[in-house]
Amino acid sequence: MALYALTIQPPSTAKQAVLGDFIGSKSRQQILSACGSRLSLSEIDKEDQRFREFFSQDMFGIIRHIEKFRLTGGTKDMIALSTDSGRLVTLEYVADENILKPVHFETFGKSSIRRVVPGEYLAVDPRGRAIMVASLEKNRLVYILTRTGETNITISSPLEAHKPQALLYNLIALDVGFNYPTFAALEVDFSRADQDFSGAAVKDLDKELVYYVLDLGLNHIVRKWSEKVDRSSNMLFRIPGGDDNPGGLLCCGEDTIAYRHMHNTTEQVHRVAIPRREGATEDPNRKRIIVGGELYTIKGGEFFYILQTDDGDLFKIIFNVRKSGIRSMRIHYFDTIPVASSMCLMKTGYLYCAFESGDQLLYEMGSLAGDESDEATYDSSQFPTDPSLPYDPPFFRPRPLKNLIPTTTLPPTMGPIMAAEVANLTMEDAPQIHTICGTGSRSTFRTTRNAMNVYDLVDSTLPDKCSSIWTSKLTVDDTHDTLIVLSTHGGTTFVLRITDDVNQAYNSGFIEDTASLGIQQFGPDCVIQVHSRGIRHVRGIRFENEDAEQAMYDELTDWHAPAHRTVVACATNNRQVALALSSGEILYFEADSDGSLSKADEVISLECPINCIAIPTVPEGSVRAYFMAVGCGDQSVRIFNLSPDMDGEILKNVGMILTSAQPSAMIITHMKDKSPNGSSQYLHVGLRSGVYIRAYLDEITGDIYGSQRRFLGPEPIRFAEVVAAQDPAILAITSRPWLTYTDPRSGTITSTPLHYTPFDAAWAFKSAGFKGIVTVRGDILRIFDILSVANNTTQENIPLKYTPRKLVGYHEQQIYYVIESDNNTLDAETVAMLKAHEKSNGTGAIDKQGDTAMNGVTDTPEGSDMAVARIPYDETPAIDFGHPKAPHRWASCIEVVDPVTEKDVVHSVELRGNQCALSVALVAFESHGGELFLAVGVATDLVFAPKYQYKSGSVQLYRILQDGRKLEFFHETLLDAPPTALLAFKGRLLVGFGRDLGLFDCGRKSLLRKALTRDCSSSQIVHLTTQGGRIVVSDREQSITFVVHKEMVHPEELIPFADDTIPRYTTCVDMLDYDTTVGGDKFGNIWVLRCPPKISEGSDESNNGLQLKQDKAFLNGTPNRLELVASYFTNDIPISIQKTSIIAGGEKIIFWAGLQGTLGVFIPFLSRTSMKKLQSLELLLRIEDKPVSGRDHLAFRSYYNPVKNVIDGDLVERFLLLSHDQKQVIASQISNTDVGDLEETIANMRGLYAF
Repeated sequence: MALYALTIQPPSTAKQAVLGDFIGSKSRQQILSACGSRLSLSEIDKEDQRFREFFSQDMFGIIRHIEKFRLTGGTKDMIALSTDSGRLVTLEYVADENILKPVHFETFGKSSIRRVVPGEYLAVDPRGRAIMVASLEKNRLVYILTRTGETNITISSPLEAHKPQALLYNLIALDVGFNYPTFAALEVDFSRADQDFSGAAVKDLDKELVYYVLDLGLNHIVRKWSEKVDRSSNMLFRIPGGDDNPGGLLCCGEDTIAYRHMHNTTEQVHRVAIPRREGATEDPNRKRIIVGGELYTIKGGEFFYILQTDDGDLFKIIFNVRKSGIRSMRIHYFDTIPVASSMCLMKTGYLYCAFESGDQLLYEMGSLAGDESDEATYDSSQFPTDPSLPYDPPFFRPRPLKNLIPTTTLPPTMGPIMAAEVANLTMEDAPQIHTICGTGSRSTFRTTRNAMNVYDLVDSTLPDKCSSIWTSKLTVDDTHDTLIVLSTHGGTTFVLRITDDVNQAYNSGFIEDTASLGIQQFGPDCVIQVHSRGIRHVRGIRFENEDAEQAMYDELTDWHAPAHRTVVACATNNRQVALALSSGEILYFEADSDGSLSKADEVISLECPINCIAIPTVPEGSVRAYFMAVGCGDQSVRIFNLSPDMDGEILKNVGMILTSAQPSAMIITHMKDKSPNGSSQYLHVGLRSGVYIRAYLDEITGDIYGSQRRFLGPEPIRFAEVVAAQDPAILAITSRPWLTYTDPRSGTITSTPLHYTPFDAAWAFKSAGFKGIVTVRGDILRIFDILSVANNTTQENIPLKYTPRKLVGYHEQQIYYVIESDNNTLDAETVAMLKAHEKSNGTGAIDKQGDTAMNGVTDTPEGSDMAVARIPYDETPAIDFGHPKAPHRWASCIEVVDPVTEKDVVHSVELRGNQCALSVALVAFESHGGELFLAVGVATDLVFAPKYQYKSGSVQLYRILQDGRKLEFFHETLLDAPPTALLAFKGRLLVGFGRDLGLFDCGRKSLLRKALTRDCSSSQIVHLTTQGGRIVVSDREQSITFVVHKEMVHPEELIPFADDTIPRYTTCVDMLDYDTTVGGDKFGNIWVLRCPPKISEGSDESNNGLQLKQDKAFLNGTPNRLELVASYFTNDIPISIQKTSIIAGGEKIIFWAGLQGTLGVFIPFLSRTSMKKLQSLELLLRIEDKPVSGRDHLAFRSYYNPVKNVIDGDLVERFLLLSHDQKQVIASQISNTDVGDLEETIANMRGLYAF
């Protein structure tokens, strides 16, 4: 077995985002994002608030940290990158080539992520003079950057600032102007604790704020100064420095934000406490920490910080700056948004927020000031410098957004994915991907389709049902279209005029009692109508005024087809016309100087019917297009020259290709690509079988090469040349519309279906007010636009209440059941009770001692200095402010989701008694006549840390009512351990609880145990899957075990007979066939295991299972071992894996979904030739196109286990992005192939199996 690994959606969970100017434009800023192993560049257009990702590249390495830097005199920002390669890499984005260009590779340690190898922390001097890279423990290295000449940047050898037995918590570079570069770090020296075996010394360790100064004169780094800080300190933020600003930093910890600087005294330290939420459901004793922040500098030198807590609350820090430094600082509540991994505050007033959970968001700063008069403001003079001293904690009441204004919707992100399933609930031509994503109140159920979103503009009714549509200008110099011409099913033509509205036009000169085959603006001021009997040539069409419905024209000319022959197909441009007759002849016309038709003497005569013709637009600077394509009934496409050849002849056959079915439509157009000229001429062919062919058409010789094929739908294909996202594109019309366009990130040509209702015909549309695509289906005319082609998927979201854990589908009723649970969260019943108590009392009183309604609230003491007055009840929706938190509490529920008809949650069941749902299965019990029940595994008082413990575990059964849309509690059965895996098996319920595996039937009051195997796995069963009588049991730490159930002889026993050779921390498993299993583990590996044939046959041939029971266990496992077939590192944790197809008419593949939002596939090779060809290409690309992260590709894909029988399709597709010369060099090293053959093979691997 050999597999081809492809990513169909890259990870979307943002680890870090940095704002900078990476293209050298002073007026624009770009966002550099790190998601998984990918770096991407995006920008936001202020005019239309559109988010545009214009570059993305896989680093083939684990990104640890990114920063920007710019040396004095530089014109743009550079990128400093640390990955698991053990190298410090500096990169430059070259906008003209749309590539990342490596500038430096500085090796400092071993590859992979280790606690003593630098790279976890990265800090860059604000003036770009030095970079400090550090590890979690001990090692710190400093690199000096200098400029030689105007563009060259040199980097020095590293300077060491190591400190043994010291843990690093945070690292920043201070703003010191042009003084010596200074770095600040939070460190803990654990040398004393390391020598104390009792563990008591750990409590006495001190955390220090350490300053490192780089002496540029002596070329030496020194540990200049240190001071003790609060033990909970976790983050540092630099304060603007230099000649005009005070410098220093903010040191943030639990319930504390302190301003400090080097050599400060106690009086110079200013501290404010972090305000706490007030309300009936809030614990006033719970302290917050700062998890992120962003500095905003105002013209004139003023500045402030926006800091975010772990609740998502934003606070504005204002500094009272004097010449001698900062005298004090104030804090007040600003707004509440979801907890962000990075915030980027732009000069244009936008706040971009990247999240680890849920969609990215963009806000506009409605008020930078954040009016302090409406908010409680707290000054540093109110709090002691030492946070251990007593003080009155500040409080605030959360409210809806006031200073931030949500703006445009950014591209959807799916991370983190908790579970996924591919299913075709709506019976479309392609299945949908159903996922449960997000955490907490931002969780969603998402239905993902391979389709592109469109923007609907116009929807109107026509007077008759139409089959074809065209738009036309009146003169060649017009900037927009004036006419819409439609051909009806009844064989007539009518004309609409485009003004502010679309109205029917009369007396246009067109023949209205016959169906049209084509409409074209021709010559300087003419319009032609091609119909079955000839051509109507109309000169000088015009309207008297904007409201006129009657048109006028100067001259009408008709050309009639020869007797007993009709026109069956046509192709036109502004200067050329080609007509195909029913006799198999093709007539060719060109425009005279006045726009009249001039027929060529040459005639093409073919012995087969002609289905379609295509002529491209006239190239700029030319008088005619050079080639014409003809689609014939003998399943061929032929190319004829329209420009005289060396002998002065035209209409000669210069090329031909054979097709698998008769062509139904063709079009020739120039499209942007990665060729040296920036664009190429393409021939697009649609077949009656629904297959789409795209090939290069040589602009000089007319040769056809590099063809690529894809099945679009069961109906014949029609084409329309349109504009999408301001670039030329091709619209293919079949059972659903498809768009062929240039991918803005990779520059390659790709095809994606549109998320739009089907239509029969379409044409490009451009009016004075807007532009788009006009379509017709029956008597409905629609106009839409495609604003962005960056995403090839569209999603429908349904909000969920808590963090989803697992889902199970009831496909016959188009329903999904989702179990959800959140730890350290108050359940809905408790929240409702506390809010009702607050509402009935009319108070949300909080006192200094922290008594609230949660603990039996008492009135606030009147004499308290910072007592909060009685505040009326105020609802804070969980989707905006999160669920109330409480230690060791669980909030859990079961929700019934209808993603097809109602597209909402139709029923919800809350779990009580501090229970949490762990597993779910849909079971049809034979003992109940095949009645369906929903089984839910539940744990009570479950605690994970510091030790895994629970009060009880049980299985709850729910009867399914109202076509699956309602659940009714049936009964609950207690077990010895929480059931972490459930599965329907032979009309019964298979339960994995702890290390035991049991088979249960449904009784009246509880489940009835029918079979039980103790210690079926080594640690904990986490997943079950089955085929026939064979069960695959997945263990949390020890891979998988094959189990067989001999129902006829040993109905009470489940017999394990084969397991794996190495431990694997399994997360998901599926059976490819009876003997083969594919799975993933929590370290990011996907592997395929197979049961040896003899062992598999032996397990089935033994009717009584006696042989299996008598076999001696081997190495504390089963008697037999599984064989490893394939292994691959994905750099994401596989959450779900499934054998399925994901496109219309596609073959079965392995689909997987990753925690960070990755969607990927593994495609089995059907041809050994293709496998060997791509394997050779992969080996060459590892040498010729090395990852810019400095990581070795083979070592990366073999992170934990050597890669086996898997080809990295993401690396192979990098071949399409190389220059033509590089492609030629690589292709020449592979026998029996060329560049076109390689490109076709690569495109077909994605196009025929994935998207």
